[in-house]
Amino acid sequence: MCGIVGYAGARDSASIIMAGLARLEYRGYDSAGIATVGEHGLAMRKKSGKLAALHESLADAPLPAAPTGIGHTRWATHGAPTDENAHPHLADSGRLALIHNGIIENYGELRRELESDGVAFASETDSEVAAALIGREYERTGDLEQAFRAVLPRLEGAFTLLAVHANQPGIIVAARRNSPLVIGLGDGENYLGSDVAAFVEHTRRAVAIGQDNIVTVTPASVTITDFAGTAVAAEPFDVSWDAAAADKGGWPSFMAKEVAEEPEAVANTLRGRVRGEVGSGVGRGVGAVGGGAGGGGGVGGEVHIPELDGHDDLFVDAERIVIVACGTASYAALVGKYALENWARIPVDVELAHEFRYRDPIIGPRTLVVSISQSGETMDTLMAVRFAREKGARTLAICNTQGATIPRESDAVIYTHAGPEVAVASTKAFVAQITALMLVALHTGRLRGTLDPQTGRLETAALQDIPDHIATVLAQETDRITELAHWMADTRSVLFLGRHVGYPIALEGALKLKEISYIHAEGFAAGELKHGPIALIEPGQPVFVIVPSPRHSALLHAKVVSNIQEIRARGARVIAIAEEGDAAVLPHADEVIRIPLTTALLEPLLTVVPLQIFAMALATAKGLDVDQPRNLAKSVTVE
Repeated sequence: MCGIVGYAGARDSASIIMAGLARLEYRGYDSAGIATVGEHGLAMRKKSGKLAALHESLADAPLPAAPTGIGHTRWATHGAPTDENAHPHLADSGRLALIHNGIIENYGELRRELESDGVAFASETDSEVAAALIGREYERTGDLEQAFRAVLPRLEGAFTLLAVHANQPGIIVAARRNSPLVIGLGDGENYLGSDVAAFVEHTRRAVAIGQDNIVTVTPASVTITDFAGTAVAAEPFDVSWDAAAADKGGWPSFMAKEVAEEPEAVANTLRGRVRGEVGSGVGRGVGAVGGGAGGGGGVGGEVHIPELDGHDDLFVDAERIVIVACGTASYAALVGKYALENWARIPVDVELAHEFRYRDPIIGPRTLVVSISQSGETMDTLMAVRFAREKGARTLAICNTQGATIPRESDAVIYTHAGPEVAVASTKAFVAQITALMLVALHTGRLRGTLDPQTGRLETAALQDIPDHIATVLAQETDRITELAHWMADTRSVLFLGRHVGYPIALEGALKLKEISYIHAEGFAAGELKHGPIALIEPGQPVFVIVPSPRHSALLHAKVVSNIQEIRARGARVIAIAEEGDAAVLPHADEVIRIPLTTALLEPLLTVVPLQIFAMALATAKGLDVDQPRNLAKSVTVE
């Protein structure tokens, strides 16, 4: 939700914090602020708007040099994005500064208590209530950590809090509950951040802070305790990417860079998880929907996921699988459902995480709950995982972020290794999540004995080919899709149709367009057309249709071609996404975008790429910021 940075060391903190905030601006860009503590006391500056406004303010009137500081980029919850509501918030007569990520649910009650004691508030935020409470306790104790310990049990909801005090220079005290916080370990300096991107430029050694923990950071030390004061051991980890991975690197946007990185993201998710010789068996014959590519021979290779060694029981003993996720991750889950049910022959339900625990679902010890979250901090998904564990279910996390909360609280984890994803609209994380689910499905089918070994080898080989196939789509189709988007810059509505695994991709294509182009877009299962959606078709209506391969199912292919004929007869402009060599679709589509041959269940990894490019190109043609769409932040860390 919000971006948080802290620094305690010997260098000037302001420049380090501002650089960290720039890397975290994708987490919130309604306002930004910074507070530093040095020999001159506490100094603070905050501005509404994007981080550039704060940069300009500091350029006009720099803060005094100070070796300790905290900084914040805000995504507004309580109170509009104004200077007054920006963080940090001050207390104890301006000597204490506090920043906050999350929501304090009982802030109204606490605010009324403070106001009855004569406390005046300068903002509408829940965060200033926490600052006032800690400031009041500091007046009593004279110690920032003790003040935290007295106040935290009174706060309900989700929070990461960082505070500094003019009377304790060189010290930052922080705490977390249901909201992310990591420490960066340096040499004579230490860092805090809501994401490792805050400090990866300076150190790749990190520690993830656990639930209901307090951390006190100085240049020379890091101390972690629980809320009661008991010491907590923490295991450092090394960040697997460097600062260059979180830079645009010459690309016009982070989204453009991340789409271009999709072949690498898929390859990194596969790396080390396939053993044995692999050669492509794709396109050598005709197989059924959900089956192998058909034909072929001499294909080796078997999925082996080292992180799951010792966890065979998760898959062998499960009677059903429930996948919990939100947004784009939930569409990856829908693709995974097809593969798991086909290869592992196990019932799979896909649940929106924010609905899951509130409807009292039937789960137990023989239910495997798989969570999908790029950040590993998605609050709805985290709460769903905790609920599942309380009910006795086993849990597996699919995540892209080391040290995140959801993996730490799950029985097992598969990291996608897609690298940092900065653009709010997810692209490379999505294809990496699908790749991870395909690995899980192949792994589970092998363990349960439901997957024919030859089919397993063919699908594994085809999966190994996907990075090259995505690169082909990017090389061959980007310019044409971009030109198409520019022609359609004034379009007010776009529809997306798909069947089988094409249906989740239709949903994802529509979501991408809504997220960054701000136009009406809907995805439908093509078979639903005559049940209502066809009423939306009028002359000139653009419709993207994801066409299944005729090699894998002539029946499904024929049905989708029939759907295309139905909407064209009513004036729709059809943009078909079809595999190479599919000539049957040509007479019925206005535009055809081609993808390379692959197996039926792996087609989503290719068909989604043109839709991502189109959404990005249309938003660019409309003059919109594709990386920071309005009203959205990268990580949703509150329910």
